[in-house]
Amino acid sequence: MTAQLEAPAQAKPPRLKPLGVVKAYIALTKPRIIETLLVSTVPTMLLAQRGMPSVWLIVATVLGGTLAAGSANVLNCYLDRDIDEKMSRTKRRPLARHTVEPRNALIFGIALGLFAVAFLWWQTNALAAGLALAAILFYVLVYTAVLKRRTSQNIVWGGAAGCMPVLIGWAAVTNSLSWAPLVLFGVIFFWTPPHYWPLAMKFRNDYAKAGVPMLPVVAAPKVVTGQILAYSWAMVACSLLLWPLATGWIYGATALVTGGWFLVEAHRLNRSVRRELKVKPMRLFHLSITYLTLLFLAVAVDALIS
Repeated sequence: MTAQLEAPAQAKPPRLKPLGVVKAYIALTKPRIIETLLVSTVPTMLLAQRGMPSVWLIVATVLGGTLAAGSANVLNCYLDRDIDEKMSRTKRRPLARHTVEPRNALIFGIALGLFAVAFLWWQTNALAAGLALAAILFYVLVYTAVLKRRTSQNIVWGGAAGCMPVLIGWAAVTNSLSWAPLVLFGVIFFWTPPHYWPLAMKFRNDYAKAGVPMLPVVAAPKVVTGQILAYSWAMVACSLLLWPLATGWIYGATALVTGGWFLVEAHRLNRSVRRELKVKPMRLFHLSITYLTLLFLAVAVDALIS
């Protein structure tokens, strides 16, 4: 008598309590990433106002920007759920663990985005709302759906969506754009590769297993750290453009000191790779967050004091 083999039944995900459901939906928005993005919004608003805008305008802009970024992240999780299941860094996300239904996540992401854009239009202006909508669409349709799985330059061009908070913040205050927010846009644009590629170096095998052609997956480490250096120098140069354009000595001194600190660490990473020493890419990753925070803190202080 031949035993009939059956495929093991897939374990059903545990039923979540109401609080667990709320936490799962919040996790889809990637709150820690939003914190990094929005650290630039309020200082840019202070610079645009040359002082303190109304408290409600700040609250409304930050809230609308948070919801817009959350929408983009939820839709990113929806499209990338197959990748997230394969990577150790992302396998605990709600869609990867099947604790949220994909259809529900899609509806949540779209609803969040529509509400964010409508709220910004209502409480700020049409320009800020339009920029928020453009950021959502670019991140979801251009970066996630097209670039991420097709080119090693995905994070370079896709990172443009993460630069939008400075434009949204400036537009919320002035209902216009000018060179100052465009320079800040450039700072974050050039900051994104040396911020993200060290992380991708650490999780290179994860990305390779998932079939995502991040630069550290498809290029030699020397090429990666060389690219990190090039973008780091461009970032620091761009940050110094803001000094004569719209800020004073507080920002200028901070940009010089923190920029020099960043470049030293970027060169150290490059040197470690070239000399085949122990490589610690996460040092630059963590420093990049500190750098951006200090730089925009200097923007805020300079705007209030100057």
